[in-house]
Amino acid sequence: MSVPVRRAPAPPPRPLTERPSRPAHQRAKPPSRRQNHRRLRRERRRQRRTAFGRHPWRTALLVVVVGLTPVWISFGDALANPSFGSSMPARAAEWVREHGGAPVVNWAENLWYSHHPPPVGGVPPKGAIPPPVKPATAGSRAGHAGSLPPSASRSGSGVPAAPVALPTPKPIVPLASPPIAGEGDWHPAGRLVDGKPAVYEAFLRPDAIHTSQVVGVAWMDTHLLKAALYSGSTIPGGGPYPLTAPISPSASRSLVTAFNAGFQMADAEGGYYTDGKTIIPLRAGAASFVVYKNGDATVGAWGSQVKMTPDVVAVRQNLDLLVNDGQAVPGLNPNDTSQWGYTLGNAVYVWRSGVGVTANGALVYVGGPALNITTLADLLVRAGAVRAMELDINTDWVSYSVYSPSTPTAAATPANGSDLLPAMSGGPARWFQSWWSRDFITMSAR
Repeated sequence: MSVPVRRAPAPPPRPLTERPSRPAHQRAKPPSRRQNHRRLRRERRRQRRTAFGRHPWRTALLVVVVGLTPVWISFGDALANPSFGSSMPARAAEWVREHGGAPVVNWAENLWYSHHPPPVGGVPPKGAIPPPVKPATAGSRAGHAGSLPPSASRSGSGVPAAPVALPTPKPIVPLASPPIAGEGDWHPAGRLVDGKPAVYEAFLRPDAIHTSQVVGVAWMDTHLLKAALYSGSTIPGGGPYPLTAPISPSASRSLVTAFNAGFQMADAEGGYYTDGKTIIPLRAGAASFVVYKNGDATVGAWGSQVKMTPDVVAVRQNLDLLVNDGQAVPGLNPNDTSQWGYTLGNAVYVWRSGVGVTANGALVYVGGPALNITTLADLLVRAGAVRAMELDINTDWVSYSVYSPSTPTAAATPANGSDLLPAMSGGPARWFQSWWSRDFITMSAR
């Protein structure tokens, strides 16, 4: 018979909250600062398990880029749109202007042109000023002065007589001294109208300082030519308009010349009227280019020198008159940007243009580099203007084209067109492009 083995009783259970005591050398020490830092880093890594969490700055940038997608599309369209300018910087500047950034663009342009003025002194490039004309072709067109008036008939045949051409103006007195041979002389240009030149061009230096620069002047016979104002979707905006780019094939058969109009309407300080509608309210006193039903055109201050009548078909306003009563307006100051617009500050010499009317009704256009308000006014006066206004400025917008087709009724095309100055942007093709969305003026054979 076996004897049972007696076992020692089991120790009572230890409370769950108690832990077995350890020797002092095995007890846990409080974490060090380095361990705390590592623990925090591990926690941050766990929180950055997604791409957004791992790259917060890149995520924020991506959100901005995606959110501005419509802006990038609009900006890209502007850079690809030739109607915004012939250069990428010009297109970018126009886009910024249209989206509320005009002050920024004005500041940048003023800064650029102030630090990149036209050269002082020097001589023009060879051929920039054509040689003198022969005496027989200068002065008045005496052979045409005795022509029958338009209402008369030729040899009693009942056929309306050709229009009486205006006498060719006298040569322009150069501003720089001594003058270069041929400077200021008039040269016939463009399509003949009833066998007579309807446009004459002259070339001279803008002042006695910038003697390597050359500006162009065009004189247009309004007895032989009729005017038209073409409107665009950008300037004045809206539409569609009966007269808009591109120039139609039928209109091209009588086209002689085309040239730029004024500022964008937000900067023009004036209004716009065409097709029997006021597109932008006309401002009293504003310099106005006015076209009538019979094709006549003139320049004057709205409400006093020119007014709305049933015969008015188009009015394009831009700032105030630059020339009045045959002289520059009193107190003309090139530093006065409040009166002459903020586009480039007008305190710097840049490409500018203007149009005026002479005492006998001819139109004169001046365009070229190294011009400020005062020199532009001076040139218009010397070209014979009794009233004149500034048109658009800057290299991308100053443009005057004349066309010389092979026969009197052949179509004007970019191939037979030429610019008043070789450095003008756009070229004679500009007015024949469907993308051209600014307004412009044409002169065509009557």
